[in-house]
Amino acid sequence: MTDFQKITEAESLYRHLEKMQVREILESINTEDRKVPEITCAAIPQIEKLVSVIADKMLAGGRLFYIGAGTSGRLGIVDASEWAPTFGVEEGLVVAIIAGGEKAITKAIEFSEDDTGQGWQDLQKHQVNDKDVVIGLTASGTTPYVIAALQNCRLNHITTACICCNPNAPVSRVSDYSIELVTGPEFITGSTRMKSGTAQKLALNMISTSVMIVLGRVADNQMVHMQLTNEKLLNRGVSMLMKALNLSGFESAKELLLKHGSVSKAIAAYRP
Repeated sequence: MTDFQKITEAESLYRHLEKMQVREILESINTEDRKVPEITCAAIPQIEKLVSVIADKMLAGGRLFYIGAGTSGRLGIVDASEWAPTFGVEEGLVVAIIAGGEKAITKAIEFSEDDTGQGWQDLQKHQVNDKDVVIGLTASGTTPYVIAALQNCRLNHITTACICCNPNAPVSRVSDYSIELVTGPEFITGSTRMKSGTAQKLALNMISTSVMIVLGRVADNQMVHMQLTNEKLLNRGVSMLMKALNLSGFESAKELLLKHGSVSKAIAAYRP
């Protein structure tokens, strides 16, 4: 692993950043950021295969796990936290694990990503099993915490995948499904919270959204299973219900929605 060449650590294409004017800094960052969607697009065939596997596993009662460290781990937490409120799935269907535990969400925990035993232990706390899918998130593709966890998953016949930003990365060797988003050198050398983080976030958005559409948690282009956790979402749900059922009264639609708890259930009850 020490001989592996990390493109994510290659020297920035830009020099003497401290001498740049603010406008030049911003335009240069944007120039790099605009490369990311095309790089992600190239990985769609690999993402497609993973989406199909996750959907099949969930239909059979399985779950999805994200496991990562640092920025990658935090991106997994952000994505996992959105499944329940956006699509109305049960808590625990998607679990995000970060090296260093909850404290690592807001601050760096020294050397936690180098622990080769803790990742598998963290997964075992959730009774991970062969019905599940575990995705390792690591920009470099070399994070020991993630790689060792996936190795143990494979030993226990658990489907593995990874999202990384280096080609032929070590993490890909322990993944059944590998998504390599080769974003190249960062604007600030080695700062993978930038392009690498953006690419991983785009891939996670694609995976979570696609899986939920495939599993019927979206109707037309609407989040009909979303949780009604605030006034904004409640009003959005009322508008969706009024349109779907051709209702004219806001208050009556709101009453129907609150009675049944979601747009999908209200529609089903209204149309027996």
